[in-house]
Amino acid sequence: MDPKRRIRAYLGRRPSATGGELRAHLGLSRQALSVHLRSLIGAGQVVRSGTTRGARYWLASRAPAATIVARSLRIQGLDEDRVWEDLARYLNLHRVLRPNVEAIIRYAFTEMLNNAIEHSEADRCTVRFSLEAGAVSFEVRDPGIGVFHSIASKLRLPDEETALIELVKGRTTTMREAHTGEGIFFTSRVADRFVLRSHRIEVEWDSAREDFFVSKRRLLAGTDVRFEVQRTTRRRLEDIFREFAPEEYDFQFQKTKVLVKLFRQDYVSRSEARRLLANLEKFSEIVLDFRDVRSVGQGFADEVFRVFARRYPTIAIRTENTTPVIDAMIRHVASG
Repeated sequence: MDPKRRIRAYLGRRPSATGGELRAHLGLSRQALSVHLRSLIGAGQVVRSGTTRGARYWLASRAPAATIVARSLRIQGLDEDRVWEDLARYLNLHRVLRPNVEAIIRYAFTEMLNNAIEHSEADRCTVRFSLEAGAVSFEVRDPGIGVFHSIASKLRLPDEETALIELVKGRTTTMREAHTGEGIFFTSRVADRFVLRSHRIEVEWDSAREDFFVSKRRLLAGTDVRFEVQRTTRRRLEDIFREFAPEEYDFQFQKTKVLVKLFRQDYVSRSEARRLLANLEKFSEIVLDFRDVRSVGQGFADEVFRVFARRYPTIAIRTENTTPVIDAMIRHVASG
């Protein structure tokens, strides 16, 4: 019998199963089972909750139904903490969620709703909160100015794509007197999946792949934020803060990580380097992740690792996921 049919048959005889139970019954390797499960999940035939060894699987037709709460809210005078407390009380989140998951979802929800309240320039917004067997998620939607347009116009940036680039670096805010600009940065890193969409731009952070993706979509007025975290996650909010706001920087948000491929996969010029480095001088430590970047030219490397490094000698520049070719170019310009 086809392995996928055997998986469906096995799940059809019980409420749910772990990956270990499926492997033992089917006699498949971890890798082979993963391939078949991904296919079934993608086809909407199987539902997974949890991650790695804590994951459980159901037939889609037998998965526990989600509890969903939706609200339309008037923004004037709205308090994000009161909205959270109302949702948490109604869904009994303190009892049904692990403390680390409750802390994560509270932080993310209140940060994203506060953004709609203080930045959207809209009269109303909607929130949708979902409590599922394996995950907890929410959506905050407003029909306002749009997050990327707001940043571009208020910071006098040339376009919304540039605003996105500045946003993912962290500490980008249009209200410096009241905000640190860290909300979206940290929210994206405590999520299993975080999607930010406005106008024609959508950016998605995926923690399982440790990656994020930018795409062009049909025009959407305002801003739509979607957040999801698995109920079995062991991730802790304080660990994420500790990584980017460590004790050595007095627990201040002084470290950032930039996925270089967001800009392009091949870098040549100094102007490309300057665009990458714009406003990064506000940090004490910069991690440049070169995953999927194929090559860098001498001008680009020289601008980053010699010119910028000498201009800001107190800033530590670190690299991740470089190729031998990129490493050789970095060593060449640094030694020069």
